[in-house]
Amino acid sequence: MRSLASISMWLLLAAHTAAAGEAHKPEFLRSPDPAAAALPFSEAVRSGDVLFLSGQIGTVPGKNNALAEGGIQGETEQTLSNIRAVLERHGASMRDVVKCTVFLADIKDWPAFNEVYRKHFSAPFPARSALAASGLALGAKVEVECIAQAPHKGK
Repeated sequence: MRSLASISMWLLLAAHTAAAGEAHKPEFLRSPDPAAAALPFSEAVRSGDVLFLSGQIGTVPGKNNALAEGGIQGETEQTLSNIRAVLERHGASMRDVVKCTVFLADIKDWPAFNEVYRKHFSAPFPARSALAASGLALGAKVEVECIAQAPHKGK
């Protein structure tokens, strides 16, 4: 049985989503990198003032989806640089990120991932979830998806 607070929160979210949907249709934003743009997903979707980034892995732009060298740390560095580039292309920054989801090919890489992550984010840190996966795209060691607050450029 749902609590009254859960139902109230759900109703508020539904009302906000409906109001946002009337005011702003989602914008499906493509990557300028031809190799990435050929894949069947948008690099980000803007819905109102929220930017939803697709998962990013440590591919080097312009290198035909080749992963960065250097193991988990090299891939994490490139992954977070890719996230920064997507955010900046769409009017946001790392400081605008409110939530990240981290997928690791091996949960034992968690400490090494965190070491690099702290170089890209500072307190107050975004909310974050993490899990180990049985496999990631292109054999990557890490994938990160983010949600950011990002006002429309016209505002």
